[in-house]
Amino acid sequence: MKTSLDAARKRIAICADDFGMSAGIDAGILELARLGRLSAVSCLVQGPTLGEQVSSLALLPVDIGLHLNFTEAFARSQFCCSLPRLISACYLRQLPRSLVTTTIDSQLDAFETRFGRPPDFIDGHQHVHQLPLIREQLLECIAQRYPTRALWLRSTQTARHLTIDRGKRLKARIIACLGAQTMRQLADAQGLPMNRHLLGVYGFSAGPEAYRQLLISWFIGAADGDLLMCHPASAIEAGDPIGPQRMRELSVLADSCFPAWIEEHRLTISRLSRALD
Repeated sequence: MKTSLDAARKRIAICADDFGMSAGIDAGILELARLGRLSAVSCLVQGPTLGEQVSSLALLPVDIGLHLNFTEAFARSQFCCSLPRLISACYLRQLPRSLVTTTIDSQLDAFETRFGRPPDFIDGHQHVHQLPLIREQLLECIAQRYPTRALWLRSTQTARHLTIDRGKRLKARIIACLGAQTMRQLADAQGLPMNRHLLGVYGFSAGPEAYRQLLISWFIGAADGDLLMCHPASAIEAGDPIGPQRMRELSVLADSCFPAWIEEHRLTISRLSRALD
């Protein structure tokens, strides 16, 4: 509950994605979490390094969620396809429901095995959780597995009042058009809370100063209950197309001026499980 002292502040969640994908990503995320710059971490349970860092992550005051994966190949036995093919197959209803359900359940099983409990929230690697077929089966799995648990789902709904030029907002709008509105309606019908808007979408091409300016723009445009996603890393992994940008994000998010930016824009970094109480 907000108190009168907090009434003028806006609560936002800051979530780092892709935990478990590489040692450099894990180290960068853990660094930011220890600095208090994050309130949530989204995990790729099939990722090669997750098992090494579960205990370290579990000790930190952040919500821990499942980063549902359909597009990243980590093991031969898992289902995986490229994002364009997945989008097409979902919209044309060409994926077998049983395959989708098995993929979701196996990752929820893995999360529970790793952490000894259900996730605090669920989102999707490359936002796949909101696609047709996947979103319906995901909500069905949640209803069956966690009938009394109100875990959070990520909304990709864009914020309207951002001081970012129209061209840079195009990617965010395309992502939202792939399922934000329907996902919100289905989640509401099931009583599952979501963040208000998604911030942090850009083309993964910006130097440190340009990313800092983007970050300030998101802070300026943030509303109470919004979620800012980020993709930091302390080292570049071979084959990671956004590896250099991950390091730039870390340098800005770990900047000693970060607390002043938060204070200047009257923000409070809140855990997803508490952001919309």
